[in-house]
Amino acid sequence: MSEDSTTPQRVALTGASGFLGGALRASLTDAGHEVLTFVRGEADGPDQRSWDPAQGELDPADLEGVDVVVNLSGAGIADKRWSPQRKRLVLRSRVDSTTTIARVLAAGAGPTRLVSGSAIGFYGDRGDELLTEDSDVGDGFLSEVVRAWEEATRPAEDAGVSVAHARTGVVLAPGGGAIAPMLLLGRLGLGGPLGGGLIGGGQQWMPWITRPDWVGTVRLLVEQPEITGPVNVVGPEPARQRDIAAAIGRVLGRPAVLPAPTVAIRLALGEMADVILSSDRVLPQRLVEAGFTWEHDDLEQALRWVVDSSDD
Repeated sequence: MSEDSTTPQRVALTGASGFLGGALRASLTDAGHEVLTFVRGEADGPDQRSWDPAQGELDPADLEGVDVVVNLSGAGIADKRWSPQRKRLVLRSRVDSTTTIARVLAAGAGPTRLVSGSAIGFYGDRGDELLTEDSDVGDGFLSEVVRAWEEATRPAEDAGVSVAHARTGVVLAPGGGAIAPMLLLGRLGLGGPLGGGLIGGGQQWMPWITRPDWVGTVRLLVEQPEITGPVNVVGPEPARQRDIAAAIGRVLGRPAVLPAPTVAIRLALGEMADVILSSDRVLPQRLVEAGFTWEHDDLEQALRWVVDSSDD
């Protein structure tokens, strides 16, 4: 991303304590923006505000003087096995938080820009089909979640608020995220293809992006409100899971040949296996059109950065 100077803005951020939100907050602050974090429970300090998205409670006065809202609030999709209760939480935590913010913005409280979290789960399991922001919604639980999540911004959009949906792919970073278990298996020499039979697994496409590039993308959306609608927050080249496994093996100097068949993954994870077995060949068409420059545009380079950063 370009390092050109930008006009400092006041940004309201939800989900600031998360795997992505903390990095975004630091980057926005370093860039000269003022960041207000919205927290559940009591606010602790002048840069925090309290809200209760489950109850639809957000004081409009807390958004006075704010230029942009970035909403990353929501229960982790892959943190726990998908029981019926967990699925309701995954859905409601996203829809409730987004609805609460959209309703307040629609009433004219301050900001005219909303950058809302979203996910490539919108597209469902699409095999080798090339997917851009113009592609239709897919099928399955994650598609239903993301469609409802994005539709929850409608009141703000109808009121003239500029809204972007950051459809995030698999984020690569040290210390967490979807890559952590794959690196652990790789270090044990067990990081082979996931899915399929005993041979030929790992055919599914996994659109990836490193955390610095994810942060750069969201900063772009904060600083350029003319970019609206869905934006695929992924790297320029999606990779098949088997290629990611092989690259991890090369970076770690370990073999990556022992597969984990689909049946074993589904026995272990249940319906949540869809997170790693779905195939989404997603392209970042809107980012390319916006002239975004990736810091990590090569898979092996990106994984080497993750490993080297983990060893620091």
